[in-house]
Amino acid sequence: MASDCEPALNQAESRNPTLERYLGALREAKNDSEQFAALLLVTKAVKAGDIDAKTRRRIFDAVGFTFPNRLLTSKEAPDGCPDHVLRALGVALLACFCSDPELASHPQVLNKIPILSTFLTARGDPDDAARRSMIDDTYQCLTAVAGTPRGPRHLIAGGTVSALCQAYLGHGYGFDQALALLVGLLAAAETQCWKEAEPDLLAVLRGLSEDFQRAEDASKFELCQLLPLFLPPTTVPPECHRDLQAGLARILGSKLSSWQRNPALKLAARLAHACGSDWIPVGSSGSKFLALLVNLACVEVRLALEETGTEVKEDVVTACYALMELGIQECTRCEQSLLKEPQKVQLVSIMKETIGAVIHYLLQVGPEKQKEPFVFASVRILGAWLAEETSSLRKEVCQLLPFLVRYAKTLYEEAEEANDISQQVANLAISPTTPGPSWPGDALRLLLPGWCHLTVEDGPREILIKEGAPSLLCKYFLQQWELTSPGHDTSVLPDSVEIGLQTCCHIFLNLVVTAPGLIKRDACFTSLMNTLMTSLPSLVQQQGRLLLAANVATLGLLMARLLSTSPALQGTPASRGFFAAAILFLSQSHVARATPGSDQAVLALSPDYEGIWADLQELWFLGMQAFTGCVPLLPWLAPAALRSRWPQELLQLLGSVSPNSVKPEMVAAYQGVLVELARANRLCREAMRLQAGEETASHYRMAALEQCLSEP
Repeated sequence: MASDCEPALNQAESRNPTLERYLGALREAKNDSEQFAALLLVTKAVKAGDIDAKTRRRIFDAVGFTFPNRLLTSKEAPDGCPDHVLRALGVALLACFCSDPELASHPQVLNKIPILSTFLTARGDPDDAARRSMIDDTYQCLTAVAGTPRGPRHLIAGGTVSALCQAYLGHGYGFDQALALLVGLLAAAETQCWKEAEPDLLAVLRGLSEDFQRAEDASKFELCQLLPLFLPPTTVPPECHRDLQAGLARILGSKLSSWQRNPALKLAARLAHACGSDWIPVGSSGSKFLALLVNLACVEVRLALEETGTEVKEDVVTACYALMELGIQECTRCEQSLLKEPQKVQLVSIMKETIGAVIHYLLQVGPEKQKEPFVFASVRILGAWLAEETSSLRKEVCQLLPFLVRYAKTLYEEAEEANDISQQVANLAISPTTPGPSWPGDALRLLLPGWCHLTVEDGPREILIKEGAPSLLCKYFLQQWELTSPGHDTSVLPDSVEIGLQTCCHIFLNLVVTAPGLIKRDACFTSLMNTLMTSLPSLVQQQGRLLLAANVATLGLLMARLLSTSPALQGTPASRGFFAAAILFLSQSHVARATPGSDQAVLALSPDYEGIWADLQELWFLGMQAFTGCVPLLPWLAPAALRSRWPQELLQLLGSVSPNSVKPEMVAAYQGVLVELARANRLCREAMRLQAGEETASHYRMAALEQCLSEP
């Protein structure tokens, strides 16, 4: 065994005999003074040349952690020795040890992180060579720790992020190393960094933004690559907007090569995703800048997708997609848009051509590429376009619809992988974690708004039905509905889940009106109807979910007319519960409200309905019409409505307000329900008469109701 070690030992000694002599002196040291002197010599020898891992380990075996620990915490230096010399020696030894990954993750190194962090911001003579050496060794230690599997977590917990920020902002010796280490920590653990040191990181962001705005040399391109890493996961501070926009405007307004322009586009995309258009100034300069951004993005996308034989820079193109989304949002904004009308017309034309290129690209995508993040990103931008515009490129869109249905189905059936694809898209386009609205984790949610428009049109609707989209949408709705059911914490759900459910309801409403035969023959709609019936009673009781309840109630009522012969609707507990909840939704929309200076109240929206009536009223009127149609088809419904006292309370409400305050369309809706209930059931007619129904009908000129109540 000894013979195996001797050649290596002899080789080490021949390679650095001086170091071996100093190590011998260190081993033979009898007191602190002798050990201190020997350590100085060992440190000097180590810095004089490279050493291998075995020699480094031999130094550690000779020194250990005990003496370096004492050096780092010592407050009294020998006579004639500067205070920081002992600490510098301790740090130099740690830096030597940390070159070994195993030692870099040693608890005795990790517990020095808070001490090491303080050295980065300690005051002293900036020209002192020993102090500079100590700072270099400190960065070497911290960088080595950051390179270990759990190192970033330990550094963040030890206050290193704040210390690095302060070191960078102080612009003292080694501040460039502080920035490099900050970049590494943010890339490894962005969320934790911001959680522990948000004020300090924001200060760095402000400093970088100011540097970016002022930069006139090549450093502005380097800053373009750095800045995305320093944008917070919540929102970018408004005080940084002007500097960032000004710096980008100066870069993108110049003639540049792709390596100079692409980082600027990616930074702009990150800002667009985080802040929308809030970071762009209002006025002529802002509108020109936004138009330039979208133009450049469209050019980049078309060049990438239309040129054959060239590799697509997917990260750049995906960033350009984000800028196109910003353009779509601004072009469709009616109020306070940054763009003037001529600019909107021009950008829509340019984006139309670019979307054509995206469609052409997606038509070439084979099954083997469907799970690639860039395909997902391309479907996303197409979905954003179709949400606002389906009349143009209609032929191309129809040609692509079969692929979109298959693609959405594939990702839906492998939902876990789809969520992973969504995160990969965020990584591809912008950063490991993306601020602003989260990207939906499934393709269907991206396509729902566009499909809602397309199901109104005969041609696209037939394609969607042929490809099985309605069945897929039913399954998707039921899956998403589970997330909102009792037992799930709905407070943590993103708004996109509820918006997606509402959009699904709109698509189903379109199908009920335009393809009633499909609703009757496809079994998936029976399952959907059952879910609507069991869910509405609890939904109408939940605060803040009235709009979703309106969608569910109206859709259920319209489907009930088509499925009236279904056993599930023949007075079962579920059907009775559903219609009771639907009556609750329809009956609570309006109240009598007293008016100053008048003896008679007026009909007014109830508080819960008032704020969202613009989005709600079409569903309410449609629901009233659908309920009216259900009454003659379901014999048990009129007695159930009578037991709920809805007809009586409705007549009482109309009798208590001024007829002039009730709009004609409201009168028509109320009369429709009352007439059908009166016709369907004798007890209803009697109850209405007892509630002064004939007199009320006369006041409101409800001729049909007046005639019905006058009959036996």
